Amino acid sequence: MKISNKEKTSAKAGKKFSLAGKEAEAWLLIAPLLFLVVLLIWYPQIMSFFWSMCDMQGYTPTAFVGLKNYKSILSNTMFVKILLNTLKYVFWSLVIGYLLPLIVAIMMNEMVHFKSGFKTLIYFPHVLPGVAVSLMWYLMYFPDEGGMLNMILALFGAKPMDWLQNEALTIPLIIISTTWKAMPGGMLMYYATLQGVNRDLYEAATIDGAGVLRRLWSITLPQISGTMLLMLINQIIGIFQILEQPMAMTGGGPNNASISLVYWSYKQGFENFRVGPAMAIGNIVFAILIIMTIFYFKLNKKIEANN
Repeated sequence: MKISNKEKTSAKAGKKFSLAGKEAEAWLLIAPLLFLVVLLIWYPQIMSFFWSMCDMQGYTPTAFVGLKNYKSILSNTMFVKILLNTLKYVFWSLVIGYLLPLIVAIMMNEMVHFKSGFKTLIYFPHVLPGVAVSLMWYLMYFPDEGGMLNMILALFGAKPMDWLQNEALTIPLIIISTTWKAMPGGMLMYYATLQGVNRDLYEAATIDGAGVLRRLWSITLPQISGTMLLMLINQIIGIFQILEQPMAMTGGGPNNASISLVYWSYKQGFENFRVGPAMAIGNIVFAILIIMTIFYFKLNKKIEANN
């Protein structure tokens, strides 16, 4: 039985109408999320860019000044110091906290007994509020005899130390507290990746006489290298936005030794009420993070293509 051209055309039109209907349904489903993204993310960012180019009376723009606020921030003698502080946060975060989640994940992956209980205990710091963790560590670093670390030093007859008041130590000590809280999240990511490694590779390597370190270097690390690179970029982006820890633990001191770019933006906007410069700092950080995020997605795409 032959189908006429009219019937073919009608079938094609019906198919197109059906696809258009499904597409419309899809747009209706994502419309609420799209509205929230525009309202809560893109609209504030657009307003931030506009306000950064205005003189502000409180939170009301009074005059368009172009790049004046950016020039004011970039020519400020504090800018270079605070940018270096932020880079120090990133550096110490990678030194102290980058490999630790991987090491714990590998240990847990090799455990036979008490694995679930150990996982729960390790993950506990991750669910605590960030400010609560910062205050807890602040009390541990307290400079007199009441601080926990100084109490431990007193047991050995040592004098109390000014932990967070030491300009050379304040950023590494803050990073230790952030690592304690953030490490469990990274550990679970690595642990999930390790669970996906083919166990036959380890068995074959064991038969060939490879030891633990050899298996780690030749099998484990190559298999999870993609996750390691992604975690590296993700950690840099996260630490570059550090705010609540120096705010709660040091107030940016001593002598601005622990203030970060995002915290400086907060101080400009909510303490000094210089909203234009505060927005300018925020947009400088945004531009840096956009570059890192683009690199992150390109790297992720290459890794997924290789897998």
